[in-house]
Amino acid sequence: MNIFLLCVFLPLVTVAWGQYSDYYYGPYNYGDNDEWVNVYRQGFNFQCPHGQVIVAVRSVFSKKEGSDRLWNYACMPAPQSLGEPTECWWEEINRAGTEWYQTCSNNGLVAGFQSQYFPSVLDREWQFYCCRYSRRCPYSCWLTTEYPGHYGEDMDMMMYTYDYYIRGATTTFSAVHR
Repeated sequence: MNIFLLCVFLPLVTVAWGQYSDYYYGPYNYGDNDEWVNVYRQGFNFQCPHGQVIVAVRSVFSKKEGSDRLWNYACMPAPQSLGEPTECWWEEINRAGTEWYQTCSNNGLVAGFQSQYFPSVLDREWQFYCCRYSRRCPYSCWLTTEYPGHYGEDMDMMMYTYDYYIRGATTTFSAVHR
């Protein structure tokens, strides 16, 4: 009788486990706390491995270091429900010293960032690396409230489940605070 129950329930557990992994991200591994993708006042280029998207962003601010930030990102494989990436591209550059709002065009998801620091304006310019998948991503997008409330606050933003993706970003810029 016990072997019969095992034979019946083992496939169900296997299917449930497979579905669980499609809908939940585990803890993020940013690497060592000292491993940032940039150093203050330097440019960087970060791209997730092929088929993965950005799911977490971490940043710390330093006024002493030119009002700049250190950045770190975590990637996870896109869910199978989105299919395979069909194309990836770099979006237009968001210039330093200005406010901007940008989302990936063509229904793309953010899979990387490129940034350059400009000491003349104490700000960064940004470019998003976007990937489109063979199946459409849901269009219902909104700005998250997980952002620093003050320009100098640290940031640690995570997407906890599938069906939430980073599609873009926005920034504010103040010539007073830089």
